[in-house]
Amino acid sequence: MSYGILALLLVYQHKVFGQDGVAGINEANQKVRSYFDAGTELMYAVGAILGLIGAVKVYQKWNAGDPDTGKVAAAWFGSCVFLVVVATVIKSFFGV
Repeated sequence: MSYGILALLLVYQHKVFGQDGVAGINEANQKVRSYFDAGTELMYAVGAILGLIGAVKVYQKWNAGDPDTGKVAAAWFGSCVFLVVVATVIKSFFGV
């Protein structure tokens, strides 16, 4: 008899402390969306730094007369464009 009451109390207590799942999901959604502006700005900053490093590499290859300078420059330019496009698409996709 006492085990049945104990089980009933545990179930009742669990239901009392249960929270609204939709409210938690909406709160998490708002928190994640608030990070997108900072995240895209961080992506732009990292892209600028990597772009400068890539430009220096291309310049060094060009001065050294390396035959694959065009391929390295195209890869560098493509990666810069990709980073900007990804940041913009993420920002517009999530409606921030």
